[in-house]
Amino acid sequence: MTHPPRRALLQNLLALAACAALPGAALAAEAAPVQSAGKPAPVQVAFIEALSGPFANTGESVWRNLLMASERVNARGGVQIELRRYDNKGQVDESLAALRAAIDHGARVVLQGNSSAVAAALIDAINKHNRREPERQVLFLNYSAIDPALTNERCSPWHFRFDAHADMRMAALMQVIKEDKDLKRIYLIGQDYSFGQAVLREARRQLEKERPDVQIVGDELHPVGRVKDFAPYAAKIKNSGAQAVLTGNWGNDLTLLVKAVREAGFDGRFYTFYGNALGAPAAIGEAGIGKVFAVADWMPNVPAPESAAFYKAFRERFPKPEDDYVHLRQQLLIEALAQAIDAASKRPGGPTAAHIAASLENAKVQLAGRSGHMRAQDHQFQQNLVVGVMDKQGAPGVPFDVEGSGYGFRIVRDIPASEAEMPTTCAMQRPWQP
Repeated sequence: MTHPPRRALLQNLLALAACAALPGAALAAEAAPVQSAGKPAPVQVAFIEALSGPFANTGESVWRNLLMASERVNARGGVQIELRRYDNKGQVDESLAALRAAIDHGARVVLQGNSSAVAAALIDAINKHNRREPERQVLFLNYSAIDPALTNERCSPWHFRFDAHADMRMAALMQVIKEDKDLKRIYLIGQDYSFGQAVLREARRQLEKERPDVQIVGDELHPVGRVKDFAPYAAKIKNSGAQAVLTGNWGNDLTLLVKAVREAGFDGRFYTFYGNALGAPAAIGEAGIGKVFAVADWMPNVPAPESAAFYKAFRERFPKPEDDYVHLRQQLLIEALAQAIDAASKRPGGPTAAHIAASLENAKVQLAGRSGHMRAQDHQFQQNLVVGVMDKQGAPGVPFDVEGSGYGFRIVRDIPASEAEMPTTCAMQRPWQP
C-alpha cells in the first residue's frame, strides 16, 4: 500500500489529534513494526476479511480505516499494536483457517465484520478456543456484522460489536419512512443469509407496527455474492408497482441491484443500510436525488467542524476517489481498543485478553465530534445514528460528495444514542469473574 510523504502524514496525525480524546494510549504500525527502545512489546491484532472476490472492495475500505486509526494512535506513543491482514475470501472455512493462523502467529485480538455468518462462526470458534487454551485467549471486535442475535442469544464475553445491529438501524430508517405519507407500496429484498433474513424480518415487524397502511408487494431473498445480473429482480420490482425498495444489501450486491433497478426504469425511493458508498450513488445518478436514503453511525456531511476536519484528513491520507468510504465506528473501535490495552497494561499480568475485555466493557470514546460507549450487559456499542438522503454536492447541507460521484448525503435525522438503544436478551457469563 502506498503511503503519503512523511510531512503529509504528520499533518494528518496532528489534525486528528485535536479530535481524539484518549490520552496516553497508542497503537503501532501496519505489520511487524520494529520495537523501539523502552516501549512494550506490541499487542498483535488480526484483521480477517474478504480481500479478494466479489466483496474485496468492502474489506479494503475497512482496512484503510483501521490503518489510519492505528497510525493516529501509534503517533501518541505508549502501548503498541501490530496489525496484520488475513484474506478470508468471504468464506466461513477460510475465516476459521485464518483464525488458527492468526493465533499461531501470536494474535490476541481479532477484527472482522463483513458477514454475520462469518462472525457467528468466529464467535463459536473463539469461545471453544478460549476454554481449551486459557493461556492463549483472544478477543473478537466486530465492526459490521449486525445480525441482532450476536449480542442477544449468541452473545459472548469475548465478542464486542461496534456497529448498531440491524434492528437499531431499521428503527432509525423507520423514523423517515413514518413521515413518507405518500408511500403505500414497498418491496423488500435482501441477501439470503442470517443478516439479510434478519433485516427483512424486522422490516416486516416494524412496518406492521409503524406503517400498517403500507402494503408489502415483494419480499425476496437472493444468494449472497453470486448474482451477476439483477435484471430479473429489477423487473419484478418495477412490475410490482412498488413506490420504494427497502434493502440491507451491501457491497457488490447493492451496487448491482440499484444499477439494475434504475435501468429498469424504477423511479421510486430506496431505503438502504449502505446506499451511501461503494459505487451505489454513482450507479443511481441523478435519479437518486431526494430518493435514496441510508442509515449509518456517521456520514461526511454531519454538520460539525470536527467532523469536517476528520473527513478532510482521511481524504488527504487516501486521495483516490474509489477509496472514499469512511467508517467512523471502526476508528472509534481502535480508540476503544487502545484505551482498554492501556488500562489492562497496568493490571498484574499485563494486557491479557481477559484484562482487555474487562476494560473494554467500560470504554467511552470520542472522535470527530462524535462519541460512544460500550454497554457491558451485552457488549453492544451505543452511539448516535444518522439518516441521510442523496443530493448534489454543493446543495445546502452537502459540502462533500461520495467517491467523486458529485453526489453526497444530506443529514435528515441525527438520532441520539439514548434513542437508538434497544433492549437485549443477553445473559453473559464472564470467565474472568468469580
